Amino acid sequence: MSLAEPLMSHDHDHHDHDHAGSALPEMDLRVKALESLLVEKGYIDPQALDVFIETYEHKVGPRNGARVVAKAWSDPGYRAWLLDDASAAIASLGFTGRQGEHMVALENTEDVHNMVVCTLCSCYPWSVLGLPPVWYKSAPYRSRAVIDPRGVLGDFGVQLPEHVELRVWDSTAEVRYLVIPMRPAGTDHLDEAALADLVTRDSMIGTGLALSPSQAMGASA
Repeated sequence: MSLAEPLMSHDHDHHDHDHAGSALPEMDLRVKALESLLVEKGYIDPQALDVFIETYEHKVGPRNGARVVAKAWSDPGYRAWLLDDASAAIASLGFTGRQGEHMVALENTEDVHNMVVCTLCSCYPWSVLGLPPVWYKSAPYRSRAVIDPRGVLGDFGVQLPEHVELRVWDSTAEVRYLVIPMRPAGTDHLDEAALADLVTRDSMIGTGLALSPSQAMGASA
């Protein structure tokens, strides 16, 4: 298990982060109070906020990232480009982040499994994964992902062979990651649209695996 090389200390831009990372009720109340004050003074439009949240939570979600992964699975040239310059490769599909982050793609293999965390707050690639899940922002995940990544994967129901090296990567305001999960067996006949249905949000964070075709059918039933 190797954590030292991928996981590095970074200076985080705290103006670009969601500091409700600990998911504490007190913090939630403070955020809501601040939002109410800003609305009252006319600095923000609550309807604009609703549209923004709706876009990233439901219209974007992880579907953009799933399309990126599916194309990488089916197009060797695109896969090489994605691994070499993820920002450009992702932008070529029309997915660009509002936060100006530099994207890095990490490929899972039979010998290496990558997992992403933001140890200081909740840096996350919104343009490809939508809004971050609550657990990603929680203090227990942010700390345990570094200390006990195999145990965290177990909590998500992922059991990897002992020979698989785990690499944990720390997102920052400047650099954010997209995990390319391993392509499930028995999918050679599927087109990109069908492959995208196998890609889950968790698999692109590294806390899950891509679905098999039968699992995807069960999930949609």
